[in-house]
Amino acid sequence: MTGTTTRGQLRYLLTLSRPRFWLYLAGPVLVGVAYAAASPADLFTPASVLLFAYFLLPANVFLYGINDIYDREIDAENPKKAGREARYGGQSVVPIAVTACALAPLAFAPLLPASAWPWLALFLLLGAAYSAPPARLKTTPPLDSVSNGLYVTPGIAAYAAVAGTAPPVAAIVGGWLWAMGMHTFSAIPDIGPDRAAGIRTTATVLGETRTYAYVGACWLAAAAAFATLDPRLGAVLLVYPALVLAVATSSVGVSRAYWWFPGVNTAVGAALTVGGLWRVVHG
Repeated sequence: MTGTTTRGQLRYLLTLSRPRFWLYLAGPVLVGVAYAAASPADLFTPASVLLFAYFLLPANVFLYGINDIYDREIDAENPKKAGREARYGGQSVVPIAVTACALAPLAFAPLLPASAWPWLALFLLLGAAYSAPPARLKTTPPLDSVSNGLYVTPGIAAYAAVAGTAPPVAAIVGGWLWAMGMHTFSAIPDIGPDRAAGIRTTATVLGETRTYAYVGACWLAAAAAFATLDPRLGAVLLVYPALVLAVATSSVGVSRAYWWFPGVNTAVGAALTVGGLWRVVHG
């Protein structure tokens, strides 16, 4: 294997990992740590650093790699794969990398408090079951939507690793509902290709108009759940139902709006993290 080939494979894996979406997994770790910390020293524990590093890149290689392996035939018709994302063509490096990234937590789990283990395991279980047979939850509405609560499990694991216990139930429910809405919104641009490939998702079953309503309901419920913890948290989360209403009632194409959300999610996550850090620093 030449160095050029190795570099090419690494570049391919980097593209496959969806860098635009890295913070969808790593961001919740920052939020979880910020709200679990009782003092500034809690912000940079070995557990929190390890979890952030894992969910920044290896977890994304695992999650999107296994998705691309089992969606190979579907993605042949998906226009998104021709531009900003990689189209899997059977490269042997992908299953090797996916397996290595799935097993990586075994190496650092002993360094984490036991309270974080179930959430790390749930991420891996749902991440595999979403794409891989026999479960292949992504083709079983509404489990395709519900299972995407996996995106908040990194934050729950990080909170548990720092605080020694899981976050409040309202935070888990609110985060899970947010992830359900985010997943289903992101499936709207795929309604056409998925229907052409015979794939059933929550979005293909509902159709575009009713999917907007479903997403809006998920995000309103998420905001309400967070508001029971702190009205300011609920107010921040209201940006999501406002945005989906704006997209649904405007001439902006959903395929274009879809690419706004990495920036929106980064901004909202930053606001939530700063709020948690303010509490740690100022009490």
